[in-house]
Amino acid sequence: MTDRLLVLLRHGQSEWNLKNLFTGWRDVDLTPQGVAEARAAGQRLKARGIQFDVAFTSVLKRAQRTLDLTLAEMGQQNIPVLKDQALNERDYGDLVGLNKDDARKKWGDDQVHKWRRSYDVAPPAGESLKDTVARTLPYYVQEILPRVLRGERTLVAAHGNSLRALIMVLEKLSPESIVKRELATGVPIVYRLASDATVAEKFELI
Repeated sequence: MTDRLLVLLRHGQSEWNLKNLFTGWRDVDLTPQGVAEARAAGQRLKARGIQFDVAFTSVLKRAQRTLDLTLAEMGQQNIPVLKDQALNERDYGDLVGLNKDDARKKWGDDQVHKWRRSYDVAPPAGESLKDTVARTLPYYVQEILPRVLRGERTLVAAHGNSLRALIMVLEKLSPESIVKRELATGVPIVYRLASDATVAEKFELI
């Protein structure tokens, strides 16, 4: 039986996660805690006997470093890794670099909540989650999913919003449901797909 395995992994805690800043496409690194989370993800995957044939990540270092650390813990540093900005975090536009509390003081709780949590309201000069889905989904359909369906065990190390875009499709979630979905940093979400690309099994390695 083909092992149609797809694992999604949000990067470990970043320097700007720690500072409560809007990060978006700004290329910040992991904190020591983020490094530990990435290593722990690799340890959990290895303990479950999971191995990979290929990995995908964004062009941002916090995702790439998470992937590198995870694969190192698994002894799998030599698998092919494909990097593409289609998997980048959502672009927060004019909010990038701002403290989330300061943004609330400037624009109000309701407006910032809409920018952060609505499906189709974008911050100034930035992307909505809907925009992120429009960027990420074609890449998933064209590049990632065919490999999974061929039986290539696939790891995707990316970001909270680009991964939520994939989860929306995998789990057939509505726009209302996906905006409430939170992804913990450094926690692998394991999917096994049926031959029609639907989810046959799902669990998280916490």
